[in-house]
Amino acid sequence: MLAYDADLELFRDNFRRFMSEQIAPHYEQWEREGIMPRSVWNQLGENGFLCVDVPEQYAGYGVPTHYSLMLVEESARAGYSALSTGISCHSEIAAPYILNIGSEEQKQYWLPKMVSGEVVGAIGMTEPGAGSDLQAMRSHAILQDDHYILNGSKTFISNGQHADLVVLAVKTDPQARAKGVSLLLVDTHLDGFKKGTNLDKIGLHAQDTSELFFDNVKVPKEQLLGQPGQGFAYLMQELPRERTAIAATALGAIRGSIDITTQYVQERQAFGQKIGQFQNSRFVLAQTKIDELATAAFYNQNVELYMQGKLDVETAAALKSFSTDMQMKVADQLLQLFGGYGYMTEYPISRFFVDARIQRIYGGTNEIMKEIVARGLLGR
Repeated sequence: MLAYDADLELFRDNFRRFMSEQIAPHYEQWEREGIMPRSVWNQLGENGFLCVDVPEQYAGYGVPTHYSLMLVEESARAGYSALSTGISCHSEIAAPYILNIGSEEQKQYWLPKMVSGEVVGAIGMTEPGAGSDLQAMRSHAILQDDHYILNGSKTFISNGQHADLVVLAVKTDPQARAKGVSLLLVDTHLDGFKKGTNLDKIGLHAQDTSELFFDNVKVPKEQLLGQPGQGFAYLMQELPRERTAIAATALGAIRGSIDITTQYVQERQAFGQKIGQFQNSRFVLAQTKIDELATAAFYNQNVELYMQGKLDVETAAALKSFSTDMQMKVADQLLQLFGGYGYMTEYPISRFFVDARIQRIYGGTNEIMKEIVARGLLGR
């Protein structure tokens, strides 16, 4: 298990203070408006809360990965899952692609800007007609002289409205399937790149999510990430970290929903006694605590394996499925203890509930996660 780290706890305290001062006073308004302001990214960068495990030569701190994942977990625990998802997409998904696959020139150009918040990162995989079937993507980029000519569209792109850079999965050989997929680093300010409207979701309201459209976008060939035709392999290589980050959000949300419910049942009364004195309430809370401990143990094991370079696709898929199913279960059971108030948006437990639902879908649906685990057991 991860050992106690005094520096990590100091960093955690600093981040909690930042959220208390810079996020808490405004988050409800952002939820109503359906988006956080772009300036939040600059504040995160200025305070040193983006891409913290990026090496120092690219302007990061070079700290262990669990420092970065802690920010994802803590923002979810505070009830800010939209912030958690945004940080995760930027620091846990987009940046590692560049760090692990990119050329030295790409790293030097993009990573310092992502650390500072000058550039917001996103990843573009899902398409309207493809969903979890990445091999069915239709967006394509054809090499012409010194540029790729990019056409197509993506949907459900987290950080889509604020993104300055998208790690984009496209077909560079439209006749091939998996072997025709490549990754491009696409500057969203290029001519022909268009962002659709901010999508209206049942949860994660403050997290911008968009469709993206590409109409003959000229992407310099130097922005090919890695080797052509290896995009699917790179996705398989990097998805374990993405799914571990999703689990960090799940664990944080589980802990946060337990926090607020424990407080509520000790204050709210019914039938002449506090709700927390009823055996059902005590058993529900006890079970969610047991579920939290199990999730934390599985999560910590995965983080250790990742930092050792030993986390395989099947184990990460198992964690993603288990932790997000548990997140949904815990939120549902704890909301019940609030009675009718749990259905009111003024009570934060309602946000924990609606924000949990997407976790079982993005990053690969939990049905796909089970298929990955099954293939590990049974082969194809």
